[in-house]
Amino acid sequence: MSVRTASAATALLGLFASLSLCLAQTKSYQLEGNALVLPSPIVFETGTDKLASASEPSLQHVKSYLEDKSYISRLRIEAHTDSQGSDAANQKLTEKRALAVGRWLVSKGIDCKRLIAVGFGETKPIASNDTPEGRAQNRRVSFVNTELRGRAIGSMPVDGGGQVAGDLCASSP
Repeated sequence: MSVRTASAATALLGLFASLSLCLAQTKSYQLEGNALVLPSPIVFETGTDKLASASEPSLQHVKSYLEDKSYISRLRIEAHTDSQGSDAANQKLTEKRALAVGRWLVSKGIDCKRLIAVGFGETKPIASNDTPEGRAQNRRVSFVNTELRGRAIGSMPVDGGGQVAGDLCASSP
């Protein structure tokens, strides 16, 4: 093999290695409707708005999604709960949880103007509250695209009909 051929082969191998690395670093995201599908649930310490460490991979997934998709100008953070406890307490808890998630994202560099934190309390169950499994499914945080390039998606209000939890651009309490 000539020096020229060996040099070309080495360069070609380097190019393939670089391409493979780029492809491996490319993240893929799955949506259901306008909602981002998470690798695992966002979880909190029971009865609180304190994020559990098990939430880290999904929170990083949302952060990467927003960094990679700059055309998404507003993402709604929806917090939901089961029907255990009073309606008022559940509503307040979901608002606090939505804010906690939003503040985490802002602390990691996401522009607060791209996020809206909304609590739904127990108003939008996706499963029966009659079983522990159903209640577990109802305790969730969802991330819904609401604006692309500054324009609302569809006819739904940006808050999705929930209670806006607070201003993520304001100083933390």
